[in-house]
Amino acid sequence: MTDAVKVDVVVIGGGPVGVTALALLGRAGLTAIGLERETAAWPTARAVHFDGETFRTLQSLGVAERFAEVTLPMASMHIENEAGEVLVSVPTGRLGSQAWHDDLTFHQPDVENLLRAVVHELPGVELRCGSAATAVENFDGGVEVTVRDADGRESRILARWVIAADGARSEIRKSLGIRNERIGEDAQWLVVDGILKDSPGLATDMIFLGHHTRPALWIRLPGERVRMEFMLMPGDNPEDIVTAESVERISRGVLPADKFTADRQSIYTFRGRIAEQWRVGNIFLAGDAAHQAPPLFGQGLCAGIRDVANLVWKLDLVKREAADAALLDTYESERKPHARFWVEQAATAAGFIQTTDADVAKQRDEFIRSNPAASAPVSPALGPGLHEGGTDKRAGYLGIQPILADGVRLDDMVGTHFLVATSPDLYGAVAPELRAQLEDDGDVVVLLDTAKTGQILEAAGAAAVVMRPDHYILGLGDTPQELERIVRSIPTVNRAVPASI
Repeated sequence: MTDAVKVDVVVIGGGPVGVTALALLGRAGLTAIGLERETAAWPTARAVHFDGETFRTLQSLGVAERFAEVTLPMASMHIENEAGEVLVSVPTGRLGSQAWHDDLTFHQPDVENLLRAVVHELPGVELRCGSAATAVENFDGGVEVTVRDADGRESRILARWVIAADGARSEIRKSLGIRNERIGEDAQWLVVDGILKDSPGLATDMIFLGHHTRPALWIRLPGERVRMEFMLMPGDNPEDIVTAESVERISRGVLPADKFTADRQSIYTFRGRIAEQWRVGNIFLAGDAAHQAPPLFGQGLCAGIRDVANLVWKLDLVKREAADAALLDTYESERKPHARFWVEQAATAAGFIQTTDADVAKQRDEFIRSNPAASAPVSPALGPGLHEGGTDKRAGYLGIQPILADGVRLDDMVGTHFLVATSPDLYGAVAPELRAQLEDDGDVVVLLDTAKTGQILEAAGAAAVVMRPDHYILGLGDTPQELERIVRSIPTVNRAVPASI
């Protein structure tokens, strides 16, 4: 075995969550090695949906326009019943609070290849394909990772931290003895992806087909790509159900055998799971290794990218000794309740959609008609951590990103920093020594221009808003004293170095 390589972080898993983590680490200036068992990116799609928050994270990598070229903003989404009645229609196709469309679809290999290209361009980080982590072991101050390459050679990497983004069947999670909590009922579905030519498909970009005779889902993807998902029913033959003729039959003619060419037909299990523990020593679980949800709200990949967006800036601050190591304890406490919300919402929605009882389906239809808002849950606040959500219910939520008058998105000016947004008068009443600390702190940006802060303050309903590097609201205030209290909780304030926009 060769001498050990030393890096700040090892990322285990080369899917979109793991590679996004590598890219964020590289942008932050940390050194990292990614380990991916497969020798090439997975050739077929799994995830197909981003939300605006996820795209805002991709924006921070500096290549948003490249991602925009391979994604399709959704223009419509609804739920229909067996009779074809539209029970609820959710508005989509508009720019949301994150300055990107609220819902976008994509072909996963396109996105993965772009993410890998970003990593390739960044110094200090690399993705090693054909390399598997065969063991991880915490030691005082770090983690030792044993690696086996495609030729069977073994080597060691010594890292301060490990991010295990190695999927739903995570070997790292199992090796740490972490159990999964089951949420909701499991169900087997057939997923079919491919090219639909010279055939209209369904008019709406995404339709939840609440057919009690066979629940299904339709999604339009970029170009001529489409996806349909079908719940397996009693009596289905797994070998027969994937034939072109069967797909045409169960799609009710939406995917004609002579017009649809499948490049993926896979039977998999819709499941809700939450890992009971997300951290052991310096090893952190992320993505499907930490949580899995039925794909009813398209939040699986979004949640995984939230995980690493939450974790990476904290690792950066601790590595630079700009924050105490206790900051890393807030990763699980903040992210686990947030992820649980979406798993529970998806499991509940799956129970609605997956019913095969006509009477239960009728009751479901009546409930949806009477409670349309329940079909579009609003993302919650973070769990307890580095924010004032325990005393101010406005804190802990994702902040907005304004688009300025010249078309610039605010994050492109602010970067990955703490943001203090307020008025010149309120800021001028803050203690001079604290203002000096803020203005000399390279991890803090102070914005006083109402053209840049007006939308943020109005949306938050406060005279001052402090946001974290992941854009969640640290705290809000209306007086100099309240602003002073909030900014003193920024870990870097007393360790500042000069910087400004």
